[in-house]
Amino acid sequence: MPPQMLTFFVIVPVLIAVFLYVFFTLKIARVIAIAVQAAFMVPAAWLLFATQESEIAVTVGDYEGFLGIILRADLLAAVFVCLTVFIFLVVGIYTVQTPYDRTKRLYLFLIFLLEGALIGLFLTRDFFNIFVLVEVSTVVVTILLMYDRERRNLFAGMTFLMVNIIVMQLYLFGLGYIYMLTGVMDMEAASAVLYTMDDRSLALPYALIMTSIASKCSLLPMLTWLPKVNSLTGSRFTIAAIMSGLHIKAGVYLFIRFQDVFGGMGTDFFLVIGIITAVAGVIMALSQTDVRLLLAYSTIAQVGLIITGLSLGDGYSRVGSLFHIVNHSLFKVALFLCASQITYLYHTKDIRKIRGALRQTPLIAAANIMAILGIIGAPLFNGSISKYFLMSGATGATEWIIILINLGTILAFVKYAAIFFGKPLGKVRTEGGDEPDFNRRAVVLGLGIICLALGIGGAQAMDFLFDAPVSLSFWSYLEKVGIFAASVAIGILIYRYAISKREFLPKLNGLSLSFQQICVSIGAFFAVLVIYIGVF
Repeated sequence: MPPQMLTFFVIVPVLIAVFLYVFFTLKIARVIAIAVQAAFMVPAAWLLFATQESEIAVTVGDYEGFLGIILRADLLAAVFVCLTVFIFLVVGIYTVQTPYDRTKRLYLFLIFLLEGALIGLFLTRDFFNIFVLVEVSTVVVTILLMYDRERRNLFAGMTFLMVNIIVMQLYLFGLGYIYMLTGVMDMEAASAVLYTMDDRSLALPYALIMTSIASKCSLLPMLTWLPKVNSLTGSRFTIAAIMSGLHIKAGVYLFIRFQDVFGGMGTDFFLVIGIITAVAGVIMALSQTDVRLLLAYSTIAQVGLIITGLSLGDGYSRVGSLFHIVNHSLFKVALFLCASQITYLYHTKDIRKIRGALRQTPLIAAANIMAILGIIGAPLFNGSISKYFLMSGATGATEWIIILINLGTILAFVKYAAIFFGKPLGKVRTEGGDEPDFNRRAVVLGLGIICLALGIGGAQAMDFLFDAPVSLSFWSYLEKVGIFAASVAIGILIYRYAISKREFLPKLNGLSLSFQQICVSIGAFFAVLVIYIGVF
């Protein structure tokens, strides 16, 4: 692949966004958007195969050294680019039959613009370009959150924007400090200089940058605001799917890159933060009665689990965590899109009021169940393989904590799975009545099948995606299957005799930080991190 092709991955979605908005009617724009996005999968796959051989790099403007804007595609970046293009294709197909008055050309313009910003974020290796692209994606996501102009969403969207402005100022200060120390903006060149410095002398820039990235990942104590913004009435399920399935993974991607730049500083700190975030995410998910909030907080739990795996310092755990990023994107998008169909049919997002979905909409329910089996780590599904390798480096108390986190995830989705059984408690729309939904059913069913396929061929997929040959121990995996079966049994018993009869920690259901409290939590996180690096 010619290196110059990397620039087109960023430019093409933006040009398509402008082209569709200016020159076509909505009906034609929808068809072109899907066709172009499907065609875009070809160069994305090409990039994935090309980076199997070697890294691809290009300096925009042909400047010498590190003066230009450098785009680099290694295997990790190529995986994220492919994942981005695929998820936007899925969302595009899913929304193609949405009524015209709800999906206008502006919506398509924003979606393609967000895709270009995220792809640029995955390909750039320049500190300042990361700042610019994160800001662009933040503005676009803010507009998408407020797109339907619901009053609460206007407030939530502005809160989202202001919080991101604050955390990116921290990033900008850290960036200035790094430039003062190294004299370059390129990540690889800066890493070579920072490697020779003492960790304590880097405590301030590291804490500034990693606090902003931790906020992007919605780590503790900043985890409560993102799900609330993501799940408010009036914001679309497709936007929630992009936020949980992909946008938050951009934060995880930056976490991986900056940990490499700083040589793995703060690993033990983020191991603890990852565990605490995962536990808190599970508890918050269990306390929810809104479908979207449950799914959003389960995303926080899985992100905490991924950060934990990345911080264990084990090669298999790292590869398992990377594979879990891909898997989580797939089954979480499927879960949100399935929930969109089910809540539309039942006129409610309250889990307590939805029953009998398996009988009312069997295909959507089947896809939903496959996605659930993926996220809880059921044997033969993708989450099982990624969690197996993610736990490889965990020993002693850490291993048992991860098992308990997965038990909490199982329990949360046992609670969620109650929507499939029983008789409807109210009026239910006829499937396929008011809105044509063939595309929607095909999309979610396809995602469910992919979850199964990546579980069956998980080891081969990890080898291909991350150039990491892994071996699956039959007896060790069988032991994990036994632990999973016991966890499911325990989860069902706990739900039946404890949670189903009363609300779980109802006060947490409405927990939300104010803007001032969010700012305080960001400051507290920064202070603890800078003290930890500076002292330990």
